[in-house]
Amino acid sequence: MTTATALPTPADVAARAREIHSAWQADAEMQTVLDGCAKYNSEWDDFYGGPLISTYSVARDAQHLIGDALRVMALKTAMYEMTGDELLAELPVPVPVDVTCHALCAQFTVLSRVQQRTGHLFVHSTVNEHVNATPWDTGDFTHQAYEAAFGPVDERYWIPAAEAERRRQVLDTAYATIGITDRGMTSAIDYAAA
Repeated sequence: MTTATALPTPADVAARAREIHSAWQADAEMQTVLDGCAKYNSEWDDFYGGPLISTYSVARDAQHLIGDALRVMALKTAMYEMTGDELLAELPVPVPVDVTCHALCAQFTVLSRVQQRTGHLFVHSTVNEHVNATPWDTGDFTHQAYEAAFGPVDERYWIPAAEAERRRQVLDTAYATIGITDRGMTSAIDYAAA
């Protein structure tokens, strides 16, 4: 249940998100978090997030994705602070950016200290992503709030829902040829026989 009497507008969320983002970036350990995400990019293995980006390279694309992930987290936190509703705060995010949010959240210990010092929780819930089951799309609330807070999205990373699904289907076909199906959840590769 939402504790706010009226839902905030994208502009209201944007204004609060800018404040949160600034507070996080001013924290002495935030650069450690961001550097850690970029440095340990071998942990970014995924088959349906980053590879949706045309000619994707984690080495080339990591810095931009990490920046977007932190800005998106600020939007989610702003929505949570303004509504008290964790489900509403799980804003739809483009798949490559969402995957990077997971990498960012993996820096758990240092993020815990940043949260404590700044007073702003990092609000992210994969469970609520599935409950909402709403993919990010051009012009939606997240898009409006992001652009109001941080300027235009980079269309290389902010892939609309229909195009993201089309690209996932291309990947489904390619991966099936090597025995990976069910969106990467099933493998028919028998390593003992190889």
